[in-house]
Amino acid sequence: MTKQGHSKLEIRRLSPAEWGDAYPAIAQLRSLDEAEFMARVRRQSYSGYELVAAFRDGKIIGVLGMRPVHTLARGAHLHVDDLVVDVAVRGSGAGRALMEYAESDARARGMTAVFLDARPDAVAFYEREHYLLHPAPSMKKVLTS
Repeated sequence: MTKQGHSKLEIRRLSPAEWGDAYPAIAQLRSLDEAEFMARVRRQSYSGYELVAAFRDGKIIGVLGMRPVHTLARGAHLHVDDLVVDVAVRGSGAGRALMEYAESDARARGMTAVFLDARPDAVAFYEREHYLLHPAPSMKKVLTS
């Protein structure tokens, strides 16, 4: 037990057979039905996307989606696409533990940076974890037929 009275967190990659178990957490972050979630994870996995989960007492309480990327501008880096901790246990350290896992994984791959896009309400969390706002604004254009 930890000093907060909670059992210890377990952080580990999910196997494809466990991807569906991550859906309840991801559904708190993304507006996808479970079939679309599974289809997207399967498709993204071909490019190295992986799901990592935080477990407490055998139950998933947080999920991280990450992928290795290599670009001319940034070189080799890890991109965190998704990070969510169940609303009932936010502030428990699960988000920090998942980000520490991502950083350790990036170092093990020889990468020197982790990039992510943050929701405005999550910026303070990332700043506490020593992430800096990137000076390049993120832009998009929705294409219609």
